[in-house]
Amino acid sequence: MYGVLMIDIGNTTLNAEDVSLIQQAQVGGVILFARNVEDAAQVRALCDSIRRHNPDILIGVDQEGGRVARLREGFTKLPAMGRLGELFDREPSRALSLAYDCGYVLAAEVLAAGIDVSFAPVLDRDGISQVIGDRSFHQDPQAIVSLATQLMRGMKDAGMATTGKHFPGHGGCAPDSHVAEAIDDRPFDEIMAKEMQPFVQTMPWLDAVMPAHVIFSEVDDQPAGFSKIWLKDILRKKMGFDGVIFSDDLSMAGAQAAGDIGQRVSAAIKAGCDMALVCNDRIAAHDAALAAQELPYPKQSRIKQMCGKIPMWQGSLEETCAQFTHWQEAKSRVTEAFFGEANGAAVGVDPTRYK
Repeated sequence: MYGVLMIDIGNTTLNAEDVSLIQQAQVGGVILFARNVEDAAQVRALCDSIRRHNPDILIGVDQEGGRVARLREGFTKLPAMGRLGELFDREPSRALSLAYDCGYVLAAEVLAAGIDVSFAPVLDRDGISQVIGDRSFHQDPQAIVSLATQLMRGMKDAGMATTGKHFPGHGGCAPDSHVAEAIDDRPFDEIMAKEMQPFVQTMPWLDAVMPAHVIFSEVDDQPAGFSKIWLKDILRKKMGFDGVIFSDDLSMAGAQAAGDIGQRVSAAIKAGCDMALVCNDRIAAHDAALAAQELPYPKQSRIKQMCGKIPMWQGSLEETCAQFTHWQEAKSRVTEAFFGEANGAAVGVDPTRYK
């Protein structure tokens, strides 16, 4: 049975404390970071080890492309999504085709490494946010919808569920919610017209949503991830979303308004999240597991649908990915388009923007 917590581990292999924690009933998931990664074979062995200790566990990672890529050594280098957006302005049909290829390659390689889901795509607009920037496809909501839909088609065709983040949109708020409180004081109608459209229009493709640690002060005085108004009234009832709601990392500064870690976990779940992430703080993870004993289990069918179609390991990433019909061709197209010439000149982008 899946518990309500997703936690992290400290290294490239499990230690006794890791095993004790992931075997607790309250823990339903593990998220991997760069410190957990040496190469594909090691990651696959780590994931297999995690599942031996807890067969009913969801394993996730942030593998978006560009600067947010936990899996690097031996994995295909993917562009920041903003590069797809720049190409879209010049050659829209080519950009859409490459967005599909990026999604397919991303999902195939993450699944081959034994990981169920990459928390992607970013559906935030490229606005004033200090933490989003080129992680976003574009400034225009309609361009985001077009590109993200193709990326998600690729992910799903490879066997991976999708997660749109950071609902209802982080792009219009400058502070980085990892390290500071973030407040967006615009009225709801403006947020709906701009930030929310990528979520509204890609809803048929979304299996999960991750809310922002942003306070939208004209709607609620709580960050969206702790807000019943945003999660239950707007996302569930008004928008009709029935997929998984993952909290963003509850150790982030933007989550601290909800109290200590136990209070944050409780507030997130009671507001409507199905699974709460507690990362990079082992003491907090233990405290969260204790607090979660008082909370109901998530709807199991929702979490189950996030489990990836993980292929049999064939001895290497390349041999394992060869089981995916389109992987080699998609990989070649992405690599040639974005990295075939120095500094991204192959697609006519500004080579200084993404350094």
